[in-house]
Amino acid sequence: MTKRGYMDGLILSVNISEKKGEKKTPVGRGTLVPGIGLKDDGHSGSSHRQLSLLAQESIDKIRARGLAVMPGDFAENITTSGLELHLLPLGAAIKIGENILLRVTQIGKECHSRCNIFYQVGDCVMPREGIFAEVLQGGEVKAGDRLEIMA
Repeated sequence: MTKRGYMDGLILSVNISEKKGEKKTPVGRGTLVPGIGLKDDGHSGSSHRQLSLLAQESIDKIRARGLAVMPGDFAENITTSGLELHLLPLGAAIKIGENILLRVTQIGKECHSRCNIFYQVGDCVMPREGIFAEVLQGGEVKAGDRLEIMA
């Protein structure tokens, strides 16, 4: 248990894609670069949305509606388990492993054009439950790493 009653979590998948807004491919591990995001990912950059995270628990809501979605299908960089990411406050610090530090900068997002997931089941969780963060301290991130809420 961490501060404010949040549980620690686990990274299930690290995902990258060549371009923004497309499904991401699980790669097992990657490098988080301060002020940029996930190295070699099309979404990385200097904005406040350097890194996207989505909980497996959110993905499971769409799976329960009959769609066989997997980590990366919502274009998230990191798929987690054990944390209700969308309930974190803006500014919350997330520690990954021993050295990586993220700061939550946005909860959810506006969906300008509906994705394939929305058209197939009439809903998508990323606009409500996905979060964005900036990388304050970088390092190697991999499936199996622990996450801890520091705020």
